[in-house]
Amino acid sequence: MGLFDFLKKQFVDVLQWVEEYDGILAYRYPMPDFEIQYGAQLVVRESQMALLVDEGHAADVFGAGTHTLDTRTMPLLTNLKNWDKLFQSPFKSDVYFFSTRLQLARKWGTPNPVTIRDKEFGMVRLRGFGQYAYRIADPKLFFLNVSGTRDIYTVDDLEDQLRGTVIGAMTDLFAESGIPFIDMAANQDEMAVMLKAKLAGEFSRLGLALDSFVVQNLSLPEELQKVLDERISMNMVGDLNQYAQFQAAKSIPIAAANPGGVAGAGAGLGAGMALGQAMANAFTGGAAGQGNGAGSSPEDITALLEKLHDLMTKGILSQAEFEAKKAELLKKLV
Repeated sequence: MGLFDFLKKQFVDVLQWVEEYDGILAYRYPMPDFEIQYGAQLVVRESQMALLVDEGHAADVFGAGTHTLDTRTMPLLTNLKNWDKLFQSPFKSDVYFFSTRLQLARKWGTPNPVTIRDKEFGMVRLRGFGQYAYRIADPKLFFLNVSGTRDIYTVDDLEDQLRGTVIGAMTDLFAESGIPFIDMAANQDEMAVMLKAKLAGEFSRLGLALDSFVVQNLSLPEELQKVLDERISMNMVGDLNQYAQFQAAKSIPIAAANPGGVAGAGAGLGAGMALGQAMANAFTGGAAGQGNGAGSSPEDITALLEKLHDLMTKGILSQAEFEAKKAELLKKLV
């Protein structure tokens, strides 16, 4: 060691750290030969904490303020060293600074759909994403379980571990709760509260405190979402017979107003009236004629099918509407 290095080491009596960039969780203060002068000043700023580590043993933790490193402020390290009251030589230790401010807008999401059992839909695959915020609450525990002796430990180093923890907790919660997907998606704030409570213990084990947790979206894969949309549409339609009658009534003025649809406006109006009569008979099953034996005979059904087919040919009925009514009428022949 040169004379300059020796002299420089003797003046390392103020230990402090300012974050150079965002995302640093733990930082080891660089010291020549890992020696700290007895009586040195340790400056810990707000949003920081510091930990003294002696020969691998995590000793004293310091909060915000200026601390003189002597036997009065380092009880654990003093006990490890068994110092005499008059012993005031430099001691070999490491000093680690920890950022305790909130790490905001950390994102989580399911890389692949999570398969769960749903009360209404059976087995479904669920996607979700959102964000959370956390901070270091116990630097000693974080040092022992996470950061260790690395010079710098960042949020990116911890990201995959925390994301996996979130996804695991989400899967367990959805499976254990038995809440249908529809209710989950409609109550995302409540789901976030439940997930935060479930994750709090896992974060605490790492020396972290989970400050906030947000579920921004819960959804199904595209192919399952289409099935859900169809089911919602069916529920909105309600009574299919009433819906078909409504559609038929809407088509009458359209057919009557179409000059070329059925050979002129008059023919169009007549076709509209025929359509109304045909659909009325179709949806009532010929109720008006059932009292005298008419309306549900094979001849009546065949005639009605011919009328409906003619209306479909002229573009008044759609293929799907015709096929649906055809199937319903043919059941009556069985």
